[in-house]
Amino acid sequence: MLYYERYFKKKGFDLIIGVDEAGRGPLAGPVVAGAVLLKSTRFKNRIDDSKKLTALQREKAYPEIVAKSVFGLGIIGEDEIDRVNILVATGMAMEEAIRSLLKKLDPYKKNNIHVLVDGDVKLNLGLPYTNIIRGDQKSKSIACGSIMAKVTRDRMMVFYDTLYPEYGFLQHKGYPTKTHKAAIKKFGLSRIHRATFSSV
Repeated sequence: MLYYERYFKKKGFDLIIGVDEAGRGPLAGPVVAGAVLLKSTRFKNRIDDSKKLTALQREKAYPEIVAKSVFGLGIIGEDEIDRVNILVATGMAMEEAIRSLLKKLDPYKKNNIHVLVDGDVKLNLGLPYTNIIRGDQKSKSIACGSIMAKVTRDRMMVFYDTLYPEYGFLQHKGYPTKTHKAAIKKFGLSRIHRATFSSV
């Protein structure tokens, strides 16, 4: 999963950042992006597309990624998603995650950066970037970003479950399951639902 990292290093880039998101499909909650610059590519825990990992595998990988990278997170809430649409909000979350990461770097290290972006999201970065379809399965940096985003978002939805227990966020994390749709029909929309989504 290091082909793209090695390719762009050979092209002369010093730092390679991978970025991915979690939460484009849910009916409630934010979209979260994780940006990761790996300091080491050797991991004890499995690193892969977060959707291919169990919740326990993701939770175990999370602290190892934190220890072996410089990372940033971007979170765009449901109000902004409703205002601009989910695709634009996804790009905003990714840009926010990258900016957060860059703030952690020494100024002299901010040159010669290339960003690997999962999917076909267009970004306004001021940095060169490459879109990679299914990048979370092809790039370790993007896969780490995927895990960071997914774990962060799931933890937020666990918290929201304590505020709105009637919707079952603990189980489905806001995704459009039958039980979630039934709860919306019964209780109406909560404060964190995306009002513009057709299923809602």
